[in-house]
Amino acid sequence: MKNQEYAIVDIETTGGNASGSRITEIAIIIHNGTNIIDRWETLVNPEKEIPLAIFSLTGINNEMVRDAPIFDAISEKVLEMLTGRIFVAHNVNFDYSFVRHQLEASGFKWTAPKLCTVRAARKIKSGLASYSLGRLCQSLDIPLTNQHRAGGDADATAILFSRLLEWDVEGVIEKMIKKTSQDQRLPPNLPPADFEQLPDKAGVYYFYDQTRKVIYVGKAINLKKRVASHFSGHNITPQRQNFLRDIHGISFEVCATELMALLLECTEIKKLWPTYNRALKRFDPKYGLYEYEARSGYRYLAIGKLGKFQASIESFNSLYKGINVLRSLSEQFGIDNRFCNYGMEDHGEFIPKPDRNDLPEVEIHNEQVENAIDFLVKNRPSFAIIDKGRSAEERSCIWVENGHFYGMGYIASDIGFTDPSEIKDYVTPYKSNQYTVDLILAYAEKYPGKVLFKQKHKEL
Repeated sequence: MKNQEYAIVDIETTGGNASGSRITEIAIIIHNGTNIIDRWETLVNPEKEIPLAIFSLTGINNEMVRDAPIFDAISEKVLEMLTGRIFVAHNVNFDYSFVRHQLEASGFKWTAPKLCTVRAARKIKSGLASYSLGRLCQSLDIPLTNQHRAGGDADATAILFSRLLEWDVEGVIEKMIKKTSQDQRLPPNLPPADFEQLPDKAGVYYFYDQTRKVIYVGKAINLKKRVASHFSGHNITPQRQNFLRDIHGISFEVCATELMALLLECTEIKKLWPTYNRALKRFDPKYGLYEYEARSGYRYLAIGKLGKFQASIESFNSLYKGINVLRSLSEQFGIDNRFCNYGMEDHGEFIPKPDRNDLPEVEIHNEQVENAIDFLVKNRPSFAIIDKGRSAEERSCIWVENGHFYGMGYIASDIGFTDPSEIKDYVTPYKSNQYTVDLILAYAEKYPGKVLFKQKHKEL
């Protein structure tokens, strides 16, 4: 680390993300590894209003920055002080993202190796109650004046950095600033050991916040590569910034196949409902097929929106799919369309509208409805998918019962079956939903050689 210099940076801003907020104050302290050799700070006119909540935290108001230089006016000075030096900050990704974004807006392309004093302190002085700058200064007897102002926080960070250099007898900081170091990419609150334990195998991973609550669940063909991809790139959106800041731990579960990882991911998201999972939440079925009896004694079949406390005969991701199933049932079993509700105010030419005369006999009509429901329920397939295991000594198995995902698990390679229901003894039950069923049916159709005990059934 000879002749290596460090730019210790702290900023104040109008908000929490670089894409929608601006810098209001910046302080840069140059450290040569032994002493402070330069220092500079200034207020910055953000060219936008400072929110009241930010004023309450920092004490910087609109009046204070009105005559301050805009960032364009100081951008060359900032670039000069940062160039060729390691960028050091407490929770470095926050400060780095703002500075890089505003330098780019001023026409300068700039990158630098980063060093996070939060992560360095966790490694060098492990076991402390908190690693926020204020609490660290209390624990380590570091003076902190003018807190939540760029100059005051930068001065405290510089002292902390000097102390860490003194205490670093194992060369932790030198390892952290290598370009190949994982610490260049990991979120500040994530223990490196959590990342290092991830295998190069398929499975499901879980991100936790500081209270050990799951905030994100994902699936991967390669767990280590997929998790690392979350931390790469330079995305400055509020969601990503908050997401990375909230990650305090990782756990994982290895799955034998990508399909099993997909199924586990889906069921875990439905069970845990993590804050940062959004994509799979769109796949909830929205419509159902219902049956009810009118005062006249006639039984009706209807497509309607799913309700929390209504049990449906079948569920669908779209109204169109539900309408097609009901139309097929009515044609196959001769059900009068006047007793089918297709969930649409105006059917137009899509659904015929016969007159109200010559209604069928109640008993005959109700029997037709009963036969249609029995067909749907009794002809749902029951089958197993047998695939590779996590090792050569086992196989994976997925069991579908009456058209619903029942569960999945692993069996020893030398175990045979005489009855399909025996598979159920080797699987862990999971709650079925339309998305998991669609995944399994698509896989079974693509790989029929892996499907066993599938019951023959008629298609609508």
